[in-house]
Amino acid sequence: MKKFSGILFAACAFTFSAPMVQADGAAVFQTCVECHGANAEKAAMGKSQVIKGWSSSQVVDALTGYKAGTYGGPMKALMKVQVDKLDESSIQAVADYIAGL
Repeated sequence: MKKFSGILFAACAFTFSAPMVQADGAAVFQTCVECHGANAEKAAMGKSQVIKGWSSSQVVDALTGYKAGTYGGPMKALMKVQVDKLDESSIQAVADYIAGL
């Protein structure tokens, strides 16, 4: 049992000391392309704002609001489903990507 405990401890120590994987904003944005366009130049389904030109903080605020259910218009429910899949690092990465378009 002692040997197993040592192996388990070593595995846990490695897991917690391993570097975090940085989210790839371009990869995350690929789920947005169908509605917002390849360069974020479209009003999604003719109902949303064009997000090209938004600052990173504006995108983060919108996505965080969608996730919390406190932001959005006619596409609010659809966007909540999409954003619920994202963690904070993915939201920041895609926000930075969109701001750079």
